[in-house]
Formats: sequence, structure tokens, C-alpha cells
Amino acid sequence: MSTYQVPTMAEMAANSQTPEVLFWVGCAGSFDERYKAVTQAFVKILNKVGVSFAVLGPEEACTGDPARRAGNEFLFQMQAVANIQVMNAYEVKKVVTACPHCFNTIKNEYPALGGNYEVIHHSEFLQQLINEGKVTLQGGGEFKGKKITFHDSCYLGRANGVYEAPREVIKALDVELVEMKRCRTKGLCCGAGGAQMFKEPEPGKKDINIERTEEALATGASTIAVGCPFCLTMMTDGVKNKNREADVQVVDLAELLAKNMGI
Repeated sequence: MSTYQVPTMAEMAANSQTPEVLFWVGCAGSFDERYKAVTQAFVKILNKVGVSFAVLGPEEACTGDPARRAGNEFLFQMQAVANIQVMNAYEVKKVVTACPHCFNTIKNEYPALGGNYEVIHHSEFLQQLINEGKVTLQGGGEFKGKKITFHDSCYLGRANGVYEAPREVIKALDVELVEMKRCRTKGLCCGAGGAQMFKEPEPGKKDINIERTEEALATGASTIAVGCPFCLTMMTDGVKNKNREADVQVVDLAELLAKNMGI
């Protein structure tokens, strides 16, 4: 990790510094082997454009989203309050995260427990960087002229109304954005939300992620773009199930951008 500059809030506080944003990495971004690449891609972009940021590092714990969705309200409140105490101690004002579940929980559920912050999903943050001219795109790269479809994460789209930012990021690249039949407000869940990520699916005719992957493949896109670690896992599994991993890739928006920037 020596090529990345990733300061912690503790290190910055020790030097009497306050970063512009707290990058909330989340469980997947910290521990999931595949999703660590997304964390690294986002950090590379932040380093490249000179955004002042820090992470909580070992002081960051799960937001409590899976616990609350699974019905363990007691555990949720324990986890949430512990995080809020840490963030308030550092006087955090602005939080950026690549996980819509963390985004939704910190933005909409932490205020009731005393955690009030400006919370931005990384798709919105990346769009801002593009609009401000801070991110300079090469216009080509491996995605040039290719078809890309975007899968709306439930907690980003229907729960928080963020539909345009991820699409604007994709449109900034020299690619063709093709929409699935069910998209935006009518998007279909990847099958992982509501703590379903952590259990086997109930018996039925078809797993939801297979249904969603079929819709994505029907667009003819060679890349399925996502903005959520759960969606990334479910869509990747769906592509493998269809034996299409050789010609269809599932990537996060930060990876799309970082590759186009040549970093």
C-alpha cells in the first residue's frame, strides 16, 4: 500500500489537521478481496486530484446496517452509537463512501442517534470532480466505444433518489450507456439487500441475481457498472453462473474512472 497516501483521522488530528472529507471505507472495502480494488481505485483518484481526506482505520466499525435489516435493533444501536462517538470526537462534517448501505445508514439513520453529517456517495463525489474539471479523462482507454449498462443499487436509487450521478460518470467516458428494461425507479434488486447477502436464498424458481444478470446481458453490454459492493458480488456471481466472465466484466464506477485516468 506504499503507493497510496491514506492518512487516518488520528494521524491528522495529532498534527492538528482537519481533512475536507472522511472516506468511510466500509466492511466490504476493508475485507472483501475483490472490493479492496475499488477502495484502492477511489483512493488513487482522491490522491491524484489532491482531495484532503482521511479514513478512520481501526476506529471504523460496521455501520450496523446488516444488524438492523436482520432485525437486531440492539446491535445496530450499539454499533451506530460507537461510530457516532468517534466521528463526533473528530468533528467530522462530510462523509464520502462507496457503499450505498453505509451511505443510507449514516445519512438517514444516524441523525436520530446524534450523528449529523453531510453524506455523499462516491458516484456523486466523482461526478462533482468531473464537473469541476479536477478529473481529466483520456477519452479512450479499454472501454472506448464499448457498451456499458448500469445497475441501480436499491439503497442508492429508490431509497435516496441518486440516479443521475452514476450515469453522468459513465457518460463522461467515451462509451455507449445502454439501459436495462428495469432501471432507475423501476430497478430490480441484485438480491443482497435487507441482509439477504448473508444467508442462502429461499427456495424458488430462480435466484434474483440470476434474473438481474440476464437483464444486464440482454442489453449486449460488455461491462456491467455498479456502485455498491453487494451488487458487485451478486452481479459477478450471476455472470459466472452464465459462463460469461470471459467477455463480460463487472466493475465499480471508481474502477472505470481510475482506469480511464491511467492510474
